[in-house]
Amino acid sequence: MKKTLRELAELVEGCVTGDAEILVEGITGIDEAGPADLTFAVPPHLDRAAASQAAAVIIPASVETYAKPAIRVANPRIAFTRLLTLFNPRPRVEHGVHPLAVVGKNVSVAKTASVMAHVFVGDDVVIGEGTILYPHTFVGEGSVIGSDCIVHPNVTLRERTLLGDRVIVQSGVVIGGDGFGYVTVDGEHLKVPQVGNVVIEDDVEVGSNTAIDRATTGSTIVKRGTKIDNLVHIAHNDVIGEHCFIVAQTGISGSVTVGHHVTLAGQTGTAGHINIGSNSVFIGRAGITKDTPDNYFGAGTPARPHSEWVREQVSLHKLPAALKKIRELEKRIEEMDKAR
Repeated sequence: MKKTLRELAELVEGCVTGDAEILVEGITGIDEAGPADLTFAVPPHLDRAAASQAAAVIIPASVETYAKPAIRVANPRIAFTRLLTLFNPRPRVEHGVHPLAVVGKNVSVAKTASVMAHVFVGDDVVIGEGTILYPHTFVGEGSVIGSDCIVHPNVTLRERTLLGDRVIVQSGVVIGGDGFGYVTVDGEHLKVPQVGNVVIEDDVEVGSNTAIDRATTGSTIVKRGTKIDNLVHIAHNDVIGEHCFIVAQTGISGSVTVGHHVTLAGQTGTAGHINIGSNSVFIGRAGITKDTPDNYFGAGTPARPHSEWVREQVSLHKLPAALKKIRELEKRIEEMDKAR
């Protein structure tokens, strides 16, 4: 694909600085860019991009002069994302059900959906328009998959799983596995049947090797727009709010309610049966043990206000020197006592 800088600027509602007729053949990062590529830069990387081999750079509209041809836009990251999609369209796949797929009874597959080889689809499943199921995917009976979803190879969607529209599920994900529910009787663990399901709403993304367990009864729910990283565990009966970030190796115990626009950074863990308020952020390795309010910035285990945690870390850093000083003072006191 070749586009002039002028054409690309029109697509992202930007203004061209410099030669608007140069041809762009690709879009990539600053360090990888070649003489036919477009890249993007924001402060403090503007000078580095100007010195790169890139043909042109997407820059903030506030930058009036620049050493290279440029597209000036309100938000370079958004423009870069749109043009990445333009230059890297979704791979074309054939519509329909591959002869090597196994499809159960009473299955509805939309005309523009693609069910590839070695996919298993159980009875009473619905697959929406434009959805792609890549090889070795398992879709359990009674599941519903919306439109324009991408389910990558080796995904398991257990029975009665519901996916909304434009959901992306990466390889190795298990959605709808049994929740970790047991009753201990006379020292033995009795399994509690997990008869609920999982509901994934529109525009959710689920990273590789993540597990989202079915509810004991009712539904485990991930609401629209939430993005889940690799290697995350979401337990039975959790409700994850809209537009959250759940980062790698986070574990959310059962029956937790997470509000909207919450970020749980890497290796965050939670106790069960708690509520996490909306618009909250917890830094990596936080341990959330109790309810937290909206707009909370938490850190540490047990999680506490970030500012409090920072003061503690500073104090801990000073602790060895303080202990040394205390020992010196104790020694001086002993010497003074002996001298009396």
